[in-house]
Formats: sequence, structure tokens, C-alpha cells
Amino acid sequence: MVDALNAWWAQQLVLCDWAFTPHPMAVDAVAAEQRLLQLGITDRGVLADQLFFALGAPAGSADKLLGALEWAALAGAAGWLSQAQATTWAHHLTRRITSDYSDQRAWLSDLRRALGAKGWETGADDRFIDACQALADLESEGVGVTWQVLDAALAQLPPPASLWPQAPEAQSWRLNALFRPVVGYPASAADWPDASQWLTQIWQVHDREQLLEVILWLSAQGERQRWDIEARELLAMDHAQRQEWQRGAANDAPYAPVLTTFVNQGEPLEWAAWDWLRLVELAWAGACCGWLSQAEADDLAAHAADLVSRRYHDWHAVLKAYLRGQSLFEGVDRRGMTPSARHKLLMHAPYSPWRHPLGALLDEATRQASQARLKAWRNTPHHWLLALAGVREPDVMLRQLNPSAPLPEQRRADAAVYLQDSLGLHADEGHQVLARYWLPAQAHHLNQLAADAVHGVLPPSQTRFGQPTPDELKQRNAVKGVSRHAATIHMAEKFAFYLHMALDSGLFEREPLMQHASALRSCLCRFYATPKRLLEAWFAWESCLPEPEHDSLINEIAWHLEDPGSLFHWLDWRPDAWCEPGERPTLSHFTAMSLVGPLNSAVWSEPQLESPRECADIREWVESHYHLTSADDMQEFLTFMLEAGDRQEYQINYAPYTLNPERLAAEIAILESGDCGEEERHHLLRLRRVSTNEDGCNDVDMAAWDIAQLVDLAIAARQLGWLDKQAFAEVLDRAYQLAADHYAGWQEYAAGMYAGFSFFMGDTPERESFLAGFRQALVAWICGAPVLAGPWASLDFPGNKPRHFAPLHIDTLPGDQRILH
Repeated sequence: MVDALNAWWAQQLVLCDWAFTPHPMAVDAVAAEQRLLQLGITDRGVLADQLFFALGAPAGSADKLLGALEWAALAGAAGWLSQAQATTWAHHLTRRITSDYSDQRAWLSDLRRALGAKGWETGADDRFIDACQALADLESEGVGVTWQVLDAALAQLPPPASLWPQAPEAQSWRLNALFRPVVGYPASAADWPDASQWLTQIWQVHDREQLLEVILWLSAQGERQRWDIEARELLAMDHAQRQEWQRGAANDAPYAPVLTTFVNQGEPLEWAAWDWLRLVELAWAGACCGWLSQAEADDLAAHAADLVSRRYHDWHAVLKAYLRGQSLFEGVDRRGMTPSARHKLLMHAPYSPWRHPLGALLDEATRQASQARLKAWRNTPHHWLLALAGVREPDVMLRQLNPSAPLPEQRRADAAVYLQDSLGLHADEGHQVLARYWLPAQAHHLNQLAADAVHGVLPPSQTRFGQPTPDELKQRNAVKGVSRHAATIHMAEKFAFYLHMALDSGLFEREPLMQHASALRSCLCRFYATPKRLLEAWFAWESCLPEPEHDSLINEIAWHLEDPGSLFHWLDWRPDAWCEPGERPTLSHFTAMSLVGPLNSAVWSEPQLESPRECADIREWVESHYHLTSADDMQEFLTFMLEAGDRQEYQINYAPYTLNPERLAAEIAILESGDCGEEERHHLLRLRRVSTNEDGCNDVDMAAWDIAQLVDLAIAARQLGWLDKQAFAEVLDRAYQLAADHYAGWQEYAAGMYAGFSFFMGDTPERESFLAGFRQALVAWICGAPVLAGPWASLDFPGNKPRHFAPLHIDTLPGDQRILH
């Protein structure tokens, strides 16, 4: 039966000015290729397009069907298609012809009409008419393969095979039919000879590395991220706000009017196919020009098919999404435009490559091979930094192929300026300085607050010094809703961003920074089992603890959570041997360091030896405030603070006056009657405070003031290198015990600290503002509002029995006896 089909096919080629041949592909290969070029078929890609459109030509297109029969024969003879492929095309075309025309007379008649309408410009009019007559004569004489014989042969043949490559790894290329159908597999230069020129002109891509960068960008971010996030923001606006946004975005966002229209009209806000289908086209171009191996290109196309099948349920949804993306990209709403011929054929033609179910594009082996390659391209700790930093700085997604590749000098300079201006980091400080931004105690504090809140135990909402604002209390109470999410990511993502900027700056040794990145990956993999868990935790804590000085990252995090192509879902997710970028303090030492209270900012990690630059500032502070110039001076003073401190001065020089008011009044009168030196003036001020019992100085134990100063100085001494780790730990242990001996809880400790701060403060015009600020800080520390003011609300006071509930996550500090894990 196939012989009958081939014979009829060969007969029809006479109409194309061919000599009678026994087989349609019995033509010299060089001559066949030359003929294809004369017909404008310059490569296999053009051939595929022409055959695709010819087979789907409208009724009355006999000339196109005949032309396609000739192209198929020439392509088979020239080797552009295998003979089996060429025969399959002829089989489809022949069935189309016999379905459109009842007999040979009708077929030839329509050919004469169609070619006549075109003017038959080839100059072969007479030969064509002669060929028609010859075929008509054969038909009437019953010689050769008549129409009746052809019908019978077709009836006995099975349905024609698919026109498209059938290898499992080739199925993803069906996506490319939106641009050019793939008929030959594997790819070769013959499919698209000018692919490299196209990449250069359309994409400004000049080599393999740039091509892969763009492909990975389309996969993980593309145009869609900006559109998705802005659409989410528009949904939260009223009509007037949307119009204002559109006016403001007009200069750098030509898509703004179209996006606003989509939102206003309730159009599905889905366009990811615009990125993912173009990814396939780029991968095919790379395979054709040799910049990608076939296996690489296959895996990239399979990756696109994987993403598409996760997002869309059918081809109709894919095409609609692609057209929305095209509308936004061009700034022209294409929804009302007449569908193109290609789109109609793809959606409706029975032979369309899109007749294959979307969900069946990938078998499991192909999917796994694709996923393995994509993850292999993103398997470094540096990619973790890209993913985390990319939420704040989306442009880094263009660096996925090699995040460590040399950067433009301007980018390096910008990173260095950020480190210096925003963080106070300088090149001479060394890589070890980054450890100060790893804050495990902060995560412990947040986890503990959330665990307590979910059990209905909240810190106090008012104190003797005042109370937090309603907004601060609302933020604090909101931690109840995020208790199931480990808070590690809240501090880890900032650490990752600083580490990313340090790498970009080029100011520090690269290898130690990458060790930090590996440790960061290890921690996050341990605390979060999947990318989804990590992103959900980040979203929850970002919602709970917004940073007023920065734009919220809520919409960006939500995008990464929802988009299957996001880099987070394609990282090397495995915990290595346990390590951290910085040291984790014990719970008791963290509690001891927290005794500094609002005398300094909250201490969330073990203090480290600081750089010479930082040490100079610390030494200046220590010398100007305490007249300490050496490690020996410091050790001596710390011992003094532990054993006596300011509290002893009060007990010796002022407490006795509380038993003899008359003597106190007389002393004040004597000092007021004469000229006072500086020391006498300070003494007078303190006597007056004793006289009025200002801030409860006569009733409150002011040892907290000494303890806070002691811890503050010990931390400074550790940073200066004046205390080694063991000596620092011993000071903390003694401070911890001193606090336990003097106070029952944080509120009493705060009262003692405030009384000491007030009593020993010198005479200054800013006294009242200093006291007001200190009271406000104490309120924040006691109440945990704002949440990150200080950790008292999450810590048991030294010497107290544990009263907090066990945190729900393993991210806790060593020595926490309440851990249930």
C-alpha cells in the first residue's frame, strides 16, 4: 500500500515539471537541494514552517498542497528529512487532498484554477496543462495509480504517523512550534543556519555563556517577576491609585497601561509562558548554532516543559498566557486581535504538534535528567546567596551561570560604598568581620516569643516607666501567628545579603567568604526541610516584622513562593556537616550579655575581636568614659565593678544621709552657700537627689547600674582583645550570679538600672531627654515591643526557674533545658 502511495505521489510531481519517476525521492541529492533553494526553502526550519502551513491551508488551496508534495520529495531526496519523514508528510498531504477532492478531475481542476489565479508566473503554463492532460489520460485509461486505487490504498493503510520527532527527549520541542516547528531531531545547523546572527540581533547574545545566562534568567525570573509583583500591588489599589501609578510608571514601564487594563478588567494575571516558551526558542537556537550540546538543549527545553506543565492545564491556557506577556512586552493589548494562522493551526489542526497532551510532554526519565542538569548549574553556595540576595536585588538573577565571574568595576564600587556607608565595613577589617552579622540569639529570641505567645503567655504590656504604643503591641502580639515558622531566615537573609555585597565588592578574600556561604546553606537546610518551608517562614516573619525604613518584601517573597521557576526551587538543598557562619552563645551567656540592657544596643551574638579601625573607636570610648588605657586597667576595673562599683559609693557616701535628714539638709545648705568645684557640684546634685528620693534612689537596689556597665565594658574588652574567650566567659558568669543575687526579675532589674542611671548622671541640659529616652528603651526591653528592641521578654532572669515554653524549632541556644527535640 505504501508503494501505491509513493507511486501516486511521484505521478503528481509531473505537475511540478518533473519527469515521470518510479519513486518521488529518486532525485540527485545536490539537485534536490538546489531546487529547494530556488523555491525559497533555505533551510530545514523554513521547510518545517512551509509544510506546516501548507498542510493546514484553507479549502481551495490545491496549489499549496501540490507545492508541499514537491517540498517533501525534495527534502527526502536532499537528506533534509529522512525518507520515512518525507513519506509521512506525503501521507498526511495525500489524505488531505483526497478529503478535499472527490476525484482526480476535481483535484486537477482546482489546481488549474489556483495556478491560473496566480498568473502561473513560472512560464511553464503549457507544460503544466500537458501534465494535467497526461494524468487525466492515465486516470481514464486506468493506468498507474488511479484515484480509486489511491482511495483503496489509503483505506488499508493505518493512520499516518506523527509528523514530529518521537524520541522522549524530543517531545519538549513541541513547545517551539509557536515559533518554528521542529521536524528534524537532533538539531543541526541545517535547521537554522543564521541562529547565531538571530541571537546577536534580537537578544544581543554573542556566545555560549551569555546564552545560558539569558536562558537561566528566563527560567528563574524573566519579565514576569516585575509584572507579577506590580500586578499584585495594583490589585491592592483603588482606581485612582492605579491611574496615578500608571502615570508615574509611564517613562520606564511602557507596559503600564496594558497591565492596568488587565487588572481593571479582571483579566487572568498570568503570563509566565512568555518567558518559558522563549526559553525553548533560545535553547533550540543554541543547539542549532553549536553553542549548546543537544543534551543541554534537550534538558533546557524539558525544564521549560516542566515549568509550563506545573502552571497550565492545557495548550489554550499556554497560548493565552503567552499573548498576555507579548501584550505587556510590546505595550499593546493584543487580546482583541485576529488570531494568526499559526495560532489557529496550533490549536485546531489535527496534525498540530500541540495535539499532544501538555501533561505528557515529559516522561519521568527526561524530567529527572532535566532537573539534575538545572540543579547542577546552580549547585554552589554562591547560588544560595544569589537566591536570598535576589529578593532584595532582582538584577542578580542575570548571574546564575557563574556567580563568581568578574564584575564591572562600577558594580564593585557600588558594593564597596554600600558596605562602608550602610554597614561601616571597610576593606582593612578582613573577612572575619562578617561574623558579627550572624545573629543566632536573635532567632532564638523570636522563636521563644512566638512559642510563648501561642501558649497565651505574653510579656507585660505596661511598666512603671510607661507602655508601648498600640502599634508596637500589635506587632508583638502578631508573633503568635508565626510560631510554626523558624525565625532563622529573618536574620539569615540579611546576613546573606551582606555576604553577597562583600563578595561583589572584591575587598575581601573570596575563599573565607565562600566558607561562610557554605555554612549558611548548611544552617538553612537544617532548619527548613524544603524551599517552600523557608519561603513560607520568610513571608510570615516579614509580615510580622516589617522594617519601616525599607520597602516591604512581602510581594517579592510571595512571588518566589508561587513561581515554580524561582531559583529557590532549584538550589542544591542538602545539609552538610553542621557549622555556622558565626559562633552561637550559650543561653546563660546570652542572658548575661543581655544584662547590658538599653545601656547599649541588643547583643545578639558572641562579641568578636574587632578590626584596628573599630578598636580605635572602642578604645577612645573606654578611655574617655572610664579612663582605661590597657588590658590591666580594664581587668582591675572589672574586678572593682564586680565587688564594689557605683553602688558602694552610694552606700558609703549617700545612704547614711537617709537616716539623718537634718544632717542632709545642712550639708546641702553648706554646699549651696559657697562656690563649688566640679566634684563638689556633682556631690551636691546627688545629695539633692537623695533628699527628694529622686527615681527611688534611696529605695531601689542600684547594683543593676554596675552590672550593666560591667557587661558593657566586658564586651568592649573582648572586642579589643583585652579579654580572651575564657576570661570573658568568667566575667559573664559572675555578672549573671550578681544579678541573681540582687534581683528577682527583669522589672526589678530595670528599676535598679534606671535609678542608677538617673542618680549617677552628671549635670547636663539634656538630662530630661536622656531620662525620657532611657525610660522608653526600658519599656521596649521589658515588654518586647518593638520585638527586636531587646531580648528580656524571651529570657528567664538569672537565677529564676524556667518559665518560658519550649520553642517549637531546633534553632535554639546551647544550654536551653526546655528543648523538646
